[in-house]
Amino acid sequence: MAIAALTLAGCGADSSANTSAQPELKVTGAYMPAPSMDTMAAGFFTVTNTGGADTLTGVTSDLSDDITLHSTKNGTMEEEKSFAVPADGTLDFASGGNHLMFENLTHRPKEGEKVSVELRFAKSGTVKISMPVKSATYNPKTGH
Repeated sequence: MAIAALTLAGCGADSSANTSAQPELKVTGAYMPAPSMDTMAAGFFTVTNTGGADTLTGVTSDLSDDITLHSTKNGTMEEEKSFAVPADGTLDFASGGNHLMFENLTHRPKEGEKVSVELRFAKSGTVKISMPVKSATYNPKTGH
């Protein structure tokens, strides 16, 4: 009986540790609208987290050495140092809201091109994604 009780107690401890400590991130829906100028572009994606909390702390890409994180509040764009990725939640970067700002581009990406991007997280480290360049008017809700 004592052995069974210890085994069950161990199982309970393991399952709760998995959901609260380590983030489990998945990045989906990444895209960049084809930029209308040679020097600046935006990027969008969704981070889904099925584990513990994390923080997006930075971004790198061969397309630019100057990539910043931005939020949009009351129609005003503000640069942010980081974004929280809630435990068992999502972080959305979408047109009209949070976004990446690529400045001083190495070249102007064209529709159909893919931009390699590395997202840096406080706990999860670097997550590499491929960001397809879509039409300038692309809307993920309609697919156009």
